[in-house]
Amino acid sequence: MSDAAPTTDPHVGVRLRALRGSAGVSAAELGRRIGISTSAVSQIERGVMQPSVARLIAITDALGVPLAAAFRADDDVTPAEGIAVTRSDDAAPLSLGGGVTFRRLAPGPTPGVDYFESVYPPGSTATAKNRMLRHEGYEVGEVTRGMLSIEFSDETVDISPGDTISYPCHVPHRIHNRGSEVAVARWLIVHPAS
Repeated sequence: MSDAAPTTDPHVGVRLRALRGSAGVSAAELGRRIGISTSAVSQIERGVMQPSVARLIAITDALGVPLAAAFRADDDVTPAEGIAVTRSDDAAPLSLGGGVTFRRLAPGPTPGVDYFESVYPPGSTATAKNRMLRHEGYEVGEVTRGMLSIEFSDETVDISPGDTISYPCHVPHRIHNRGSEVAVARWLIVHPAS
């Protein structure tokens, strides 16, 4: 991974608004589903406020779409043979609340699977104010740089480069970087078959 700061993709709010519209869900209904105000939904969609990792996952879960739907849509073209490629320069990360960034690694639509890389600066977390996160699916992660702590209700697991972890996403969890260097991890979320 390059140490150069990547250009972030500023259009997550626009895509979230389009996903909400496609799902036929009003801003007020989405806010009710995830426990935030209509104004907060509007601020996220207008790019005034960046969602946290937990909020982004809550929004995509509430809309019934994969996390990957929040990423750039223009690389979602798959040739008839099912082969898809995304060049590294085209994989702009999403800058989320708290300084965390997500970068989609799957080069095209991968039904039932989200594959992405997360970058957690020192002190950053996936959720605000010690809240635990729950969402759909089963998560598998590997730290490639730094160290991440994954808190569960009854234990905290620290993972370092080369370490892997897996757990059902419905188990309350919180991911954060308690270290002094940037932490990078790759995540695979497998969603239940519908």
